[in-house]
Amino acid sequence: MIVHIDHFDCSCGNQHYPIEIEKIHIGNNTLDHIITYIMEKGFKNAVIVSDDITSSVIGKKLSIEIREKTHFESKHVIIEPNDLGDVVADERSLIQLMIESPSETDIFIAAGAGTIHDITRFVSFKMGKPFLSVPTAPSVDGYTSMGAPLIVKEKKITFQTHAPIAMFADLKILMEAPTRMIAAGFGDILGKATSLADWKFDHLMTEKPFCPTAYDLTKKALDSCILNVDLIATKDEDGIKTLMEALVHSGLAMLIIGQSFPASGAEHHVSHYWEMDFIQKHKPQKLHGEKVAVACGLVATLYKSTFKDRINETDLVDKKDKVFQIIDEIPDHTFLKSLVRKVGGETSPSSLGISEGLVNASLKEAHLIRDRLTMLAFYNKYFRHNE
Repeated sequence: MIVHIDHFDCSCGNQHYPIEIEKIHIGNNTLDHIITYIMEKGFKNAVIVSDDITSSVIGKKLSIEIREKTHFESKHVIIEPNDLGDVVADERSLIQLMIESPSETDIFIAAGAGTIHDITRFVSFKMGKPFLSVPTAPSVDGYTSMGAPLIVKEKKITFQTHAPIAMFADLKILMEAPTRMIAAGFGDILGKATSLADWKFDHLMTEKPFCPTAYDLTKKALDSCILNVDLIATKDEDGIKTLMEALVHSGLAMLIIGQSFPASGAEHHVSHYWEMDFIQKHKPQKLHGEKVAVACGLVATLYKSTFKDRINETDLVDKKDKVFQIIDEIPDHTFLKSLVRKVGGETSPSSLGISEGLVNASLKEAHLIRDRLTMLAFYNKYFRHNE
């Protein structure tokens, strides 16, 4: 699958960015494809980045095969966990990779899941080097995007860096990923049920850029996962391929507009709020997609009940009917929960160790994380003071 596009032609009239990912492989014999690609591109010095777990899955083997089959240099950097046992994309991990990467490095290879990709993406960008994406689980939609969500001074900040020049995902490895990580990937996609609504709302209220092409690409990713939830739940090859392709397409939608609007709304802001609270309290982290799935259910409930009722108090003239239409397109929270439950994911804040107090605080303050007019932000600005 070749997705290199120098000029993105779209009728929406907004600025778009070229898709410069040269190759996306989701299939079998992935190691052979990686070796062939490296040799064709003429890279001589590779740094493979993984953690202890993904090192045993593919990182170590990839490093050995690069040396044996190409006779090129390869350095294997295993990112160390923090004192809670979590591998985190923070200053400590970034510095470790920078220090252990030889100056002659000409290609980085992220062999792992979302956190390993965020670390590799940022460091490779700062060093002016390209990187390859080698996902070990269908757990996040950021593999093909430019954004690198990092923890800096205990705050979650997303830096716009660069996308991988190629991605190689082995279906056998993806199918053997822990159920929890597959459920997290499904949860990340399910979050589009509210993020797409927030994007439409923001555009309606502020006339900020909106791209139907990016919207449709993300919506189709969401719909495909809902349609194939049973295959995903049983780790069927077609189901896992559908999930991985959906994650890739979501990343590409963000890539072409240079922002995370289609894939990240209030549900992501709530998730980030919880994550920062865990960091500040030195609690072990939960998977990103786990939090997004639970937050999506909470946000959907708020939008379809309280927010919809309170919007009648406003004088939006011709916009009110359009707001109702946006809200009505969001699936009911009970349906969303049933899907998450089916793939083996968590469906309540308490199951993730998130207290009722933290939930309430996040619904009041999480919108401050990003400068976007989500329906959650609108609710807090115009309705919350009357409660």
